[in-house]
Amino acid sequence: QVQLVESGGGLVQAGGSLRLSCAASGSRFNINTMGWYRQAPGKQRELVATISRGGSTNYADSVKGRFTISRDNAKNTVYLQMNNLKPEDPALYLCSAGISSWIVTSWGQGTQVTVSS
Repeated sequence: QVQLVESGGGLVQAGGSLRLSCAASGSRFNINTMGWYRQAPGKQRELVATISRGGSTNYADSVKGRFTISRDNAKNTVYLQMNNLKPEDPALYLCSAGISSWIVTSWGQGTQVTVSS
């Protein structure tokens, strides 16, 4: 069982930046890909960005050029640097871990991101 703990969410003005962190603990034997999804009220959960153990990344079109995902395998931590935040970005951001971007086996509790205009 993998435990994921997120941090770094908060309130920021449009155009501002936030950095999210997610630390993994527990059994990480089957974990190749870690990443971030987000879910806004009334909307489906959507992929934001993922990164494999080898460093291959996958981004949603809506965040390309603004968000950067990175990973420290030694610390079992994944980061999401979010720049130029827009009014459409607010959501609960959930850390994910699994076999691939689309096969997620563990979720964090989420951290809230709010953007004020």
